[in-house]
Amino acid sequence: MTIRNTVEDDLDTILALIEQKSVNTVTVERYREYVASGYYKHDWNWVVEENGAIQALAIWWGVPGESHPYSIDGLYYAGDGDPVPVWTELLKYAVASRPADAEPPEYHFFLDSDWQDKPDVVTALEVRSQAAAAVGMTGITDRLRYEWKPEFGLPERSTRLKFEPADDEAFVDVFMRVSEGSLDTATAREIARLGAEGAAREELAMYKSMPGDRDWWRLAYNGDGELVGFEVPSANAGGPVVGYLGVLPEHRGHGLSDDLLAEITHQLAETGAEHIRADTDFGNVPMAKSFERQGYRKFAVRRVLAFPEN
Repeated sequence: MTIRNTVEDDLDTILALIEQKSVNTVTVERYREYVASGYYKHDWNWVVEENGAIQALAIWWGVPGESHPYSIDGLYYAGDGDPVPVWTELLKYAVASRPADAEPPEYHFFLDSDWQDKPDVVTALEVRSQAAAAVGMTGITDRLRYEWKPEFGLPERSTRLKFEPADDEAFVDVFMRVSEGSLDTATAREIARLGAEGAAREELAMYKSMPGDRDWWRLAYNGDGELVGFEVPSANAGGPVVGYLGVLPEHRGHGLSDDLLAEITHQLAETGAEHIRADTDFGNVPMAKSFERQGYRKFAVRRVLAFPEN
């Protein structure tokens, strides 16, 4: 068994494997688009080869310009028998090839809301989860996916908050303050790994690397001029997104997340957004209710497998 990166000559085999219908995120169209834009690279994809034939493939997603990928987008198998041992070796090799100080990778699945009622999806998810767990990715987070479209109507814009731009250091500070008591699993994991300031600075760098315009970001102040939170409208390769919003701990419990979300929605709608998407952890009930109050509709589930925090 040989494990190696993909090369251009593998394209026909890669596309044939992608055509397998399963829980993988990748489509042929997405693969071609993301290769062209730098989200997929041969240096980030790995195959298992036996006797000159590709038996398994792992496609990873990353940010253009970065030295290593962030998450797994698909695992494919062309052999006979149980794919789990082969995928396990493939993932072990890919994870071991990452720099020691690199952010731990994740494995993302984009599922229909009723995926648990589909036996073929349950089975496909289970075997891939077994391979991920075998390399240490035992943390499981389900995130509800919401979407806003113009036909849903714009939420009422806030009249009790004032929104102002700010520099990077101001956002680092507010990211740190908002992380206290956060219900977001990824935030807790990053604080455990990097500390509050390190996690805030990594969040800042990540959001600045996204296609969304940095000039859209705003701090939010109440009528007394007190800082109460922030909102970060953004975009990813799929289009406009609710990047990040948060209310300072001392101002929670007053529905201010509705005001922040409404402002993001208006800002992105003013850019001509035909849809706006957002995720929130399954356990973050207050944020889920805020999305629903502001006219967003749940359309899917994102399952994230990750290395648990130390």
